[in-house]
Amino acid sequence: MPYAMRNNKVSIERELNSKSANIIWSLMSTPEGLSKWIADEVTRDGDEMVFTWGNEWSHHETRTAIVLETKKLDYIRLRWSEAEYADTFLELRMDKSDITGDYILVVTDFAPDGDTDTLEDIWAANMETLRRSTGL
Repeated sequence: MPYAMRNNKVSIERELNSKSANIIWSLMSTPEGLSKWIADEVTRDGDEMVFTWGNEWSHHETRTAIVLETKKLDYIRLRWSEAEYADTFLELRMDKSDITGDYILVVTDFAPDGDTDTLEDIWAANMETLRRSTGL
């Protein structure tokens, strides 16, 4: 029987400097918004989203995700199309701070055993890119 790698759930929260649900939702759910902080380019065709990092003429990576579920102004849930991600999802969710009234971005993702720290570092870098590109 082959060894099955276990995926570990990773959840990261970041309070954003915004009280605008529409701005946050746009950054989470549209190709234009996602390309500001997750990938260099994002395209969408129906329920399929293609994320591209880097340039075609140099090192680049392309990954396809399927939109599993969306609840407007709440969350979007995606699944990477590669077979090893069949039992996982990526979720971007909006929560609101009761104290400040600002929105909180909650990212839920999954990492194989041994890669949790790497995934947390990737999301920390994505959050920093979001802050730099939008001021949030």
